[in-house]
Amino acid sequence: MFGKSDEGIRSPDDKVKSVIAAETFFQGTIRTNGSLIIDGKVEGNVYDSKHVVIGEQGQVQGDIVSETVIVGGKVIGNIQAVKVVQVMSKGQVLGDIRTKSLHIEDGAIFDGTCTMNVDSMEPERTHIGNSSEKPLSGKTRVVAPLIK
Repeated sequence: MFGKSDEGIRSPDDKVKSVIAAETFFQGTIRTNGSLIIDGKVEGNVYDSKHVVIGEQGQVQGDIVSETVIVGGKVIGNIQAVKVVQVMSKGQVLGDIRTKSLHIEDGAIFDGTCTMNVDSMEPERTHIGNSSEKPLSGKTRVVAPLIK
């Protein structure tokens, strides 16, 4: 899922470190320096992770700050990813996205604004809704309808 390093073997950082399994409900803040897969439901924010993957049945109601985010399920909240955000065909994002690269597959839903002109973007260690954060500029509104 996360690919291989140049030597043809996985780096230790690419291993999945945490999983919120299907039929699991978590309420609160998640902080992890590794990768996180969410197949259950999370009400709260996710910070400091390397990779966050929301499976098709996964739901997050809160903000996500990570290096990369892949959305196959539903996110109601803001996403900030230093590298890339990918919204899969069955994915839904209802909130703002701030990232260097955005990929939205056909059939995905994105209802919010996106800021991508962030050449020197560094991962923030506070959630996106923090009043001390610099205001988002250069917003673009993109809505991708659900195609059945």
